[in-house]
Amino acid sequence: MPKRTLASKADRYKLYVESVQSPENEVPFFNRVFRKEYGRQPLVLREDFCGTAIICREWVQSHRDRRAIGVDLDPEPMAWGRDNLLAELKPQVRDRISLVKGDVLTTRGPKADVLAAQNFSFFCFKTRDKLRDYFRAARRNLARQGVMCMDIMGGGETLEEGREETRRERGFKYVWEQKRFDPVTHDLECFIHFEFKDGSALRRAFHYQWRLWTIPELRELLLEAGFSRADVYWENTDLETEEGNGVFRRVESAPSDPAWVSYLVAVK
Repeated sequence: MPKRTLASKADRYKLYVESVQSPENEVPFFNRVFRKEYGRQPLVLREDFCGTAIICREWVQSHRDRRAIGVDLDPEPMAWGRDNLLAELKPQVRDRISLVKGDVLTTRGPKADVLAAQNFSFFCFKTRDKLRDYFRAARRNLARQGVMCMDIMGGGETLEEGREETRRERGFKYVWEQKRFDPVTHDLECFIHFEFKDGSALRRAFHYQWRLWTIPELRELLLEAGFSRADVYWENTDLETEEGNGVFRRVESAPSDPAWVSYLVAVK
């Protein structure tokens, strides 16, 4: 019997959680921008496009009074999250998380203090009308005092068709491929691959078909959807490495950067 490769034994969701997501940074950011706006602790989080719901898990672990609602159309990553992430929690902590299989455009629930749409997930909406509809739905799901937090990407390198970026993680390599970009429609097709030291690879583990939205477009649509303000939080630069240092500050303008990731925070 031939020896199984590392790729054949790999769990794509585990690899994604380890290489893409950083809830230990995101939850403190959500807390900081909410407290800055309203002067109190946020307690209820709604995670749209929640996938494995790892942000929900981090949220309820960060404070004993916090609750989280995760919403996603795809039951597979949510089932993985239940079995691999939430199952590790004590029952009294796990019970403060509700996962809902549903459309973020129509799924209602408890009003949230913070609504998060991470990993560029809302880029799946490719028209102004559809994205405005989503922002309106998000605003309806916020409490009277609430913020919507989302991450966004841009820069000249995000427009390059055929571009690949590789990053070494513990035990594997993460590969981001920009397969196709259309400058007329701003349609962007991307893949995530994982490569292993035995030469095997998990190709096209994740596939994305997005519209690459710009910051001005998004801010305009958020205001049209009824939000009072949409703030940009730009990542500071480490002076020694000239790379992002993980610290995000509110800005009105920013330097040109070939590839950047920032936060957009909409205030109800």
